[in-house]
Order: sequence, then structure tokens, then C-alpha cells
Amino acid sequence: MADLRVKYMGFDLKNPIIAASSSLTENLAGLKDLERHGASAVVLKSLFEEEIIMEMEQSKVTMSAPGHIYPEIFDHFDFADVEDTVTKYLFLIEDAKKTLSIPVIASINCVSAHEWPVFAKKLEEAGADGLELNLFILPSDFERSSEENENAYFEVISKVRKEIHIPIALKVSYYFTNLGTMLQRLSQTGISSLVLFNRFFSPDFDIDNFRIIPSNIYSNPSDLTISLRWIAIMAERVKCDLAATTGIHDGKAVVKQLLAGANAVQVASALYKNGINFIEQMLKDIEQWMNEHSFNSINEFRGKMSQSKSLNPASFERAQFMRHFSGKIL
Repeated sequence: MADLRVKYMGFDLKNPIIAASSSLTENLAGLKDLERHGASAVVLKSLFEEEIIMEMEQSKVTMSAPGHIYPEIFDHFDFADVEDTVTKYLFLIEDAKKTLSIPVIASINCVSAHEWPVFAKKLEEAGADGLELNLFILPSDFERSSEENENAYFEVISKVRKEIHIPIALKVSYYFTNLGTMLQRLSQTGISSLVLFNRFFSPDFDIDNFRIIPSNIYSNPSDLTISLRWIAIMAERVKCDLAATTGIHDGKAVVKQLLAGANAVQVASALYKNGINFIEQMLKDIEQWMNEHSFNSINEFRGKMSQSKSLNPASFERAQFMRHFSGKIL
């Protein structure tokens, strides 16, 4: 029987499929279903930086600066008596840790370093096994340089690492002018994993009602190629683990990401479309492929097709595109 075990963020996972942060991971019932159908770890639905700040302000604690959270707030804030989003999140972590046997990873969607990182300590104290930071700074401030935008990522990581000891994953987008170098630099900050790549709200227009509406909420199988390319390029070139996400809709897609060098994958859209029990089918597909190719464990083939191990590294770059349209076969 194929051995699907992997190591990720210091955890020994029973298989490489992690339930990504989504509404599927926002309550205990959903988390239990995910574990029952084979998820090896869960990333809880994200708290937003704005939620943390807003609800601390609503607690009527006097603060020395608007929009900032300071450690002394927690001396006056009774989480047990206040039924708000933040409190419920902490209770969910506590309940999940009492119920599940798989790692429970908290998640914060953030855009700045401000003073919210002190809240990360509460997540650790509630029992979270790890913390995933979903960070994307839209480069729409024309007064802010690209260097300032990039520095914000390092500032967030630095401040959070000062507050907690549990492993940290950083989920980022591919919108960097020098993506490979940036990913290398981020991997050297002491984080445990890079998650490539996040999805975020994309606006569309309702031209009849003149409203802005969301579009492309779920990923498509074709989205796999972006993260697949960069997992393959960065494998063995970063100082932390790599997790792949977006566009992973079946077991074959998981195998591809593992061949590229991913330590694990995160799935959400495939579960929305096919149901949580689809994890079982994905795992069967992985096992079947491994048996067909005589692999006993994932370690035997993980990274086998990464750029660093490829006989033709140019196939990950522009040469592939040029040769395809010139009619030449690689």
C-alpha cells in the first residue's frame, strides 16, 4: 500500500492534502467532516486584520492611537464574555484541538504590520498548531514605492515572529517584479512555509445595475499552471517548505505539484464543486498513480520534475513557449 505521509511545517501529515482557508473551515462540524474524509490538516477561515482592529475598538478600551492594538488591551478584554467574531475564532481553535487529531492552522488575512500582530499570541494560547498569514498588498498607492510595499511583508513577519513560537506559513501572490528573488528572501525570515499562490477578490461590473460584483470566486483547473511553474522553479531554492494551492482539482493535479517539489497542497474550490468527500477520491487517484509507477512513498518522487532536477531547465521558461509555436518538440 502506498505511503502518502509527508512532512510540512514541522508536522507529520498522513497525506499531502490540506483543507485551505474557506467557509468550509469556519465551524467545527465542517472541520470534523474534512478530517473524516481524509484532510491531513486544516487552515481555518481567515480572520481579517480589520476585524481584529474593529472589534478591539468596539470593546470600548481606551487606546492611545486609532486603529492600533496594544498588548495592555488584553488585560481588560474578557474573551469569555464577549460573543464577537474574534472570540468565536478563539473558541473554534480550542474546540477543534479537543476534537481533531490533525493539525489546526489559524489564518489571518493582513495588509499591514500595525499593532495587530500581538493578537497572534492569543491564537497560539488557544491551541493553534500553526499560523498562516495571507498577505497581499495591492500596489495601487501611487505615492508608495515598490520597495516600501515589499518591506511591509518583512515587517509583518518580523512582528508576528516576536509574538509566537508556533510555525508560520506565508501565503502570497505572484505579483512581484522579481518574484523568484522575493520568494527566496521571504523564505530566509524564519517562516516554515511559503504557500503559492493566494486568490483574492476580483471585481467585475454589473452593467445593468451599475454595481461592482465579485468574479471568478472559484479556481479552475487551468489555474494550476501558474503555481506549478513556480513550485518547480523554487523547489530546493528556498529555506522553507512549499505548499501549492489554486487550480488543484483532482488527484493528478496533486501528483503534479508533488513532482514539482511541493511538500503539500491546499484545496478548496474542488471541494466546493464536488463535496468534501472528494478528498477520498483524490487520495485514491494518488495511490493508483503511485502503484502504476512503482512508487512506495511520496518521498521517492517529490521534486523529481523540479527545475533544479530537470534535464531541460529551459522548459519552465520562455524557451518552452517559443519551441511550441515553432513546431519543435522538446
